[in-house]
Amino acid sequence: MGIAVSSAQAGTSGRLGPEDLVKIYRLMYLSRRIDDREILLKRQQKIFFQVSGAGHEALQVGAALALRPGYDWFFPYYRDRGLCLALGVTPLEMFLQAVGAGTDPASGGRQMPTHWSSRKLNIVSTSSSTSTQLLHAVGCAEAGRYFSRHPEAAQRAEGDYRAYCDVTFHGDEVVVACVGEGSTSQGEFWEALNTASNQKLPVIFMVEDNGYAISVPVEVNTPGGNISRLVANFPNFHFAEIDGTDAEESLRAFQAAAEHCRAGLGPAFVHGHCVRPYSHSLSDDDKLYRSAAEREADAMRDPLTRMQMRLLREGILSAEQINELEKSLDREASEAADEALKAPLPPVAGITQHVYSEDLDPTRPPFANEQPSNGEAGKSPKAAGPRTMADLINACMRDEMRRDPRVVIYGEDVADASREEALSEVKGKGGVFKLTAGLQTEFGSERVFNSPLAEANIVGRAVGYAVRGMKPVVEIQFFDYIWPATHQIRNELALMRWRSNGAWASPAVVRVPIGGYLTGGAIYHSQSGESIFTHIPGLRVVFPSNALDANGLLRTAIRCDDPVLFLEHKRLYRETYGRAPYPGPDFAIPFGKARIVRPGAHITLVTYGAVVPRALQAAQKAHREHGTDVEIIDLRTLNPYDWEAIAESVRKTSRVIVAHEDMLSWGYGAEIAARIADELFEDLDAPVKRVAAMDTFVAYQPVLEDAILPQPGTILRAIQELRVY
Repeated sequence: MGIAVSSAQAGTSGRLGPEDLVKIYRLMYLSRRIDDREILLKRQQKIFFQVSGAGHEALQVGAALALRPGYDWFFPYYRDRGLCLALGVTPLEMFLQAVGAGTDPASGGRQMPTHWSSRKLNIVSTSSSTSTQLLHAVGCAEAGRYFSRHPEAAQRAEGDYRAYCDVTFHGDEVVVACVGEGSTSQGEFWEALNTASNQKLPVIFMVEDNGYAISVPVEVNTPGGNISRLVANFPNFHFAEIDGTDAEESLRAFQAAAEHCRAGLGPAFVHGHCVRPYSHSLSDDDKLYRSAAEREADAMRDPLTRMQMRLLREGILSAEQINELEKSLDREASEAADEALKAPLPPVAGITQHVYSEDLDPTRPPFANEQPSNGEAGKSPKAAGPRTMADLINACMRDEMRRDPRVVIYGEDVADASREEALSEVKGKGGVFKLTAGLQTEFGSERVFNSPLAEANIVGRAVGYAVRGMKPVVEIQFFDYIWPATHQIRNELALMRWRSNGAWASPAVVRVPIGGYLTGGAIYHSQSGESIFTHIPGLRVVFPSNALDANGLLRTAIRCDDPVLFLEHKRLYRETYGRAPYPGPDFAIPFGKARIVRPGAHITLVTYGAVVPRALQAAQKAHREHGTDVEIIDLRTLNPYDWEAIAESVRKTSRVIVAHEDMLSWGYGAEIAARIADELFEDLDAPVKRVAAMDTFVAYQPVLEDAILPQPGTILRAIQELRVY
């Protein structure tokens, strides 16, 4: 299309010149005609979905022309066609999305149309989820500021994720986060404003207010019907509430917002009042809930009509010239659509590509260094000799922070003390379980810090950090409170690489204390539920049972190129069982490699986490009292898991028990049992047996907790029953 934006960007005062106004109209008109062409294609059943940006063009084009594609960062939402067009996404690229072409640069046919993505333009992959991208924008801004203060951290390094992640940054970059007014009712919206305000981050929040959230009018969605009034008291913000149907007013508003952000004064909030002349999408019909008079009033404020009339009124273009310009843009849209319809479809063979990193496989070298070095290397532990799981997790984080300046650690209560002046007289907290103790003191508050009490905030910001090339290692304080973050984990963190067809990735580590067997933990501090997360493609799930494994697996998690959910059983943090000497700063265990805890010939017992020592007690008693040799396999990682080790053992013993702490029904053990029955049926001499918790929550009273969770006696009974089958 060849529309330059430099002149529009250059003029920060006074009225725009004729050339700039014509360029703006070209972008706005072309955006609308791409919408119209997609609508036609949808009705012809040549594409499969359509959602338009009609009525938002002036606000979006004004925003784009005030900013710098490929320099600033953009987190749009699905209406932002005009924004992305003005930033440099071509009409052909938009139609390739619409037809789901294999050559679609945004997702390779994996996402709906208008789910934007461009590495070249710094447009980070968009999902259908509303407002989740705002937290990504906040994390992105935090990462940009960190790199500008620590440019050495941007250097590439071999042997871990940094070898495959190029980092670019600028000292005055701005991050733009777009959201529809309806989505301001989501919790992530408020969490994003909270952190951006507290940290004075250079984020422009662009609220596109067309008066509706699908069919819900603004006064039903937003108290008082105006989001600007609700956010007006956030400190450090630049605020602007504007007519989003006026392109020049929009441009000026975003120029002022960008100037505020680039000066380091804090974030900005631009609230643009737009119109929605079309329905929410082609799956919606606004005539079902909007009056004719209301729709006519919106039509009178159509930004295209307003700009066209200005061009005529000011004598910039004649009616004939406007007609000729529009015809040329109609042809451009039509030709781009025709070309996209000829594009090849995505290959079926490529479906599983980019679920995980193709560059760095954590099941293979360099993550195969299971030889401990002498314990003095790194000098992380305070003393020699066997250390607890808590000690060696802390030691691993300390080692990796010394090794890799991109590692940052945050979560609720993880800092020693947010008020640094207190550290001269207090010991410091370092997490409710003390696993991050001393890290802030050594590495400073830029790299170890407390988050707000908001789990979605923790993980959502981690996505933004990670897409910029940093390695956030974040903590959810208890597994029982992970659920507010599950939306971010499932729909954003784990999905970023696949949905962008490999263009973006977010290899963060989410550490989570999990499980029961702790007197008094009760319903909200003792649950399991790992099977929910092993069901998420793109997410690695790790669950160590002892100190040495926790150290080596966490090191692999931090160095690998995939997002990792790292589950740490609270009961095992300081158990006598499983203690080990510090193995040195390079000890690593590959994912997907189980450990034979106890060899045996009669029964295979597959387990993980806190059930491992309980299974070991049961197996030892079975051998003493009944002469039964049980082979115990500790999976260590749940996704991926070591099928080969399971199969080899089952072929030897012909009997198998799968045991875990989580509930029995629909649990992780069902997958293992089903696969054994499917692939090893002829090797079995008895049905696969499962041992797990009752199908309920863990209770407070210890008598109830003991009955609910699997105990050594429970496992022993299963061994005896299977041995005599």
